[in-house]
Amino acid sequence: MNAPGPSTPPTSQASKNSPLGTALATIRDRDYLLDRAGVIFKVIGDVHPGTHFLGYVKYYPDTRGDRMLFGRTYRQNSVVSKAFGILADRPECYIYSPAVGCVITGVPREDIVTHYSCRQTLTAFHQAPGLLDQTAVSEDLITIINWIAAAGAADVVGITGSFLVGAYNARSDIDLVCYGPRGYEAAQALFAKRTLIHPYEGETLTRLYVRRAKYMVGGSFDALMRQEARKLQGLTAGSGAHINCEPLRADGDKTFAGVVAKEVGAISVLARITDHSEGLATPALYGIEVDTVTESTVDEPSVFARRITHLRSYLGAYTGAFRTGDVVYLSGRLVHIQGPHVHSGFGIELTPWSAAESFLANLTH
Repeated sequence: MNAPGPSTPPTSQASKNSPLGTALATIRDRDYLLDRAGVIFKVIGDVHPGTHFLGYVKYYPDTRGDRMLFGRTYRQNSVVSKAFGILADRPECYIYSPAVGCVITGVPREDIVTHYSCRQTLTAFHQAPGLLDQTAVSEDLITIINWIAAAGAADVVGITGSFLVGAYNARSDIDLVCYGPRGYEAAQALFAKRTLIHPYEGETLTRLYVRRAKYMVGGSFDALMRQEARKLQGLTAGSGAHINCEPLRADGDKTFAGVVAKEVGAISVLARITDHSEGLATPALYGIEVDTVTESTVDEPSVFARRITHLRSYLGAYTGAFRTGDVVYLSGRLVHIQGPHVHSGFGIELTPWSAAESFLANLTH
């Protein structure tokens, strides 16, 4: 993996297909940030230290890439932990996060050149659809944006992924985000609109299973499809492109503000979901009751098991995936959490910043 070389991208529009400039409006979860070295970070969460915005490398200069930005070849990264290697020559991008409870990556605030806002980009494409090319997936996106605007939801829905930075192509997915309860309701209505989005069903379920099973290992076909059916995703009516929407927390949500997590070890359990009301938005917070410990790196795991009360996930794959009463297999970090707005105590945390193993949450039946 090539480390990004020193370069200074333009300080106006970051790419010909991006309508955003350099003004730093409110930076939200899943927005993108371009830094002075030409690296594009995907923002994770809404709780950040004063020195950095936490996130991982999404696009970076590399001759082996297949995207063009700023007249250079870029490579896409979809594995969060690989950001550690990509940033090996930039230790200033490694930072300990008390909220997550481990060392993660982020972009120093003074290095930010351009902010790509999911919400502002959707509005910009609606006002100037000519910013997009004429591919079938782009036409699908414009149709969907028009529906969102007509529904009065343009302020609570945004565009992330490759369309956010102009790195898309004819094979790109459409990645949306929605904010808070009103955004979630608007997204539900959108994904129920069969003239715009077809749900995964019949033969297309195999396509969805192949897409998910490569990193959500260990679940049966039926259980995984039941879990996936609860999420906002489908295929666009025109091009048949994959489209998904990740629900994020509302502006000003303080659920995780002031939270301090302390890692105890790693643990795998069978647990029952006792409360999913805070699990419908990322970061997801579920109430759980542990039934059986199957594996643990800590001694006397049964002592912890009866005191584990919640599951917290920074992995969008598990947002909205579970409901009260579900029995779930969980494999993650055992942490003790303290904070003014969350229930303090022991919990299992699923974080993408793990180079050692993949953390999982799968329905068991």
